[in-house]
Amino acid sequence: QVQLAESGGDLVQPGGSLRLSCAASGNIFTISTMAWYRQAPGNQNDLVASITSNGRTNYADSVKGRFTISRDNAKNTVYLQMTSLKPEDTAVYYCNLISIWGREYWGQGTQVTVSS
Repeated sequence: QVQLAESGGDLVQPGGSLRLSCAASGNIFTISTMAWYRQAPGNQNDLVASITSNGRTNYADSVKGRFTISRDNAKNTVYLQMTSLKPEDTAVYYCNLISIWGREYWGQGTQVTVSS
């Protein structure tokens, strides 16, 4: 059974930075694609960034150049480094794992609020 635990969400001023972490239990992390999604009130759950098992990354246009996704397979952890944060980045951020068999797992989410 896979469980995902996000951390790092906080209140930050516009222009600030945050790093989100997502620790995964189980033994399929290293062969799985990891991703971060976010959902703002009234909006759908949108893909922010993803990273494959071999390190290939993909970003939403709205975060390119500001956010960086990375993974540490020794720690079963995926990170999202967020810089130059904007109020429109305010959302609940969810960690997602897609196994090689196509099954998806989700974390509980962590709140990021960008406000002065």
